[in-house]
Amino acid sequence: MAGIVEAVSQGSTHRFSKQPRLWITLLTGLGVEGDAHLGTTVKHRSRVARDPTQPNLRQVHLLHRELLAELRLHGFVIGPGQIGENILTGGIDLLGLPTDTVLRIGTASIRVTGLRNPCVQLDRFKPNLMAATLGRDADGNLIRKAGIMGVVMTGGEVRPGDVIEVSLPTKPHRRLLPV
Repeated sequence: MAGIVEAVSQGSTHRFSKQPRLWITLLTGLGVEGDAHLGTTVKHRSRVARDPTQPNLRQVHLLHRELLAELRLHGFVIGPGQIGENILTGGIDLLGLPTDTVLRIGTASIRVTGLRNPCVQLDRFKPNLMAATLGRDADGNLIRKAGIMGVVMTGGEVRPGDVIEVSLPTKPHRRLLPV
C-alpha cells in the first residue's frame, strides 16, 4: 500500500491554519521543525491546560485530500494547510489504518497514534465545517474524518510528490481512537 504527499504545511504560532511550504523537516521524537506543536509533551492549548506533562501524540497531523474533495461537494472550498494539517496525502485510506501503522516518507517515518478529534475551531474557520467532518457508519457509530495524528520516529525532509509507504503493525490491529 502506498500513497503520495500532496502538500506540506507548517505554522510557528498557535493559529488554526498552517502555511503551505515547499518542504517540512520532521525531527525525531519532536514533530515538524518550526511548528507550534513541536515537542515531546503536548502543545495543544486545551491539553496543556489539563496536564502539560502528557506525551505529545499529536506531533504531525496528516489529512487525506479525499476529505477536501468531499467537503467541496458540501460547499467548503479548503486549501492545503487551512485546517491545520502538516501533511496532505493522496491515495491512502488514513482513517482505515490501525494504530501504530508506520508511514515512511523518504528517509522520515511517522508512527500513527490516533484520530484528530474535530473541534469547534473548524466552525470558527468556516461555519458548519465541524459537522461536515463528522459522519455515521451503517450502525450509527460516529466517524471522525478530520485526519490522523502521529509521532516522528525518524527525521527527514518531506516534500510534495514524495511517496508514502505504509507498514501495518503486527496483528491484532487496534482501530484508531481520538488522541
